[in-house]
Amino acid sequence: MNKKIQKILACIDASDYAPMVLDYAVQLVEDSHIVVYSVINQRDVDMVGAINREIPGKIDVEEYVNNLKKERERVIKDLINNHFFKQKSRMSFIVEVGIPSLQILQVVETEEIDLIVMANKGMGNVERVLFGSAAEKVFRHSPVPVLSIRDRKIFKRGR
Repeated sequence: MNKKIQKILACIDASDYAPMVLDYAVQLVEDSHIVVYSVINQRDVDMVGAINREIPGKIDVEEYVNNLKKERERVIKDLINNHFFKQKSRMSFIVEVGIPSLQILQVVETEEIDLIVMANKGMGNVERVLFGSAAEKVFRHSPVPVLSIRDRKIFKRGR
């Protein structure tokens, strides 16, 4: 099969893994377009909404989401400008709110993505058992290949 990778989805959040994920995406296929994608977790937005219901007027949920989106966009722009300026013309970015795994799978279809690049970071055991990670859900349900990025120092195996 000679499937050409034309569009790569680089899934990043505000973690230290973001530069590593983007670096892999940039190096994979020189002439591919990279969609830098970041999802603000709906669970966090719901929590702010719950606080707002308990203490009305304390936090405006819409303003909170808009500020989060602007901050995430600024972080992505800074990351691209400071570390991937030469590849900037190959990139676009999207910031959305939702359930990360579902949003990622949806954008694969809407943006006609050929490959997903994302970090597989460790989560707390309780959260992983109860919910599973976004990466796990994407790996299981993605219609396109998924490349898992790991930090060798963090995931070093004992010998």
